[in-house]
Amino acid sequence: MNDQIEHPFELRERTKLFGLRIVRMFVALPKSEEARVLGRQVLRSGTSVGANYREAHRSRSKAEFIAKLGDCLKELDETAYWLELLTESAIVPPAKLASLQDETDQLLAILTTISKKSKE
Repeated sequence: MNDQIEHPFELRERTKLFGLRIVRMFVALPKSEEARVLGRQVLRSGTSVGANYREAHRSRSKAEFIAKLGDCLKELDETAYWLELLTESAIVPPAKLASLQDETDQLLAILTTISKKSKE
């Protein structure tokens, strides 16, 4: 985890790849109305993580940086919620989203650590 904190470019790329995985997951969802409603929600929140992370690194102050990281965390938490709904509603088998859910959890942990350290 410390390696990610020390290399913001790698985390920038990782959040972008996360967004791409979300897009691919959305495209592969069943064509039911329920899947599309939940899918649009996870598409919105999951793809905004990388954009907010980039904005954080363009911030003009420490307070702005911390606020943008907070936006990243909020969107990641929301993404986790929609992924849970997709599996718990049996729209998508849990095994198909396990890796994406794991990446969501890892990004939450990394960005939480960065946020806490930034506030010190």
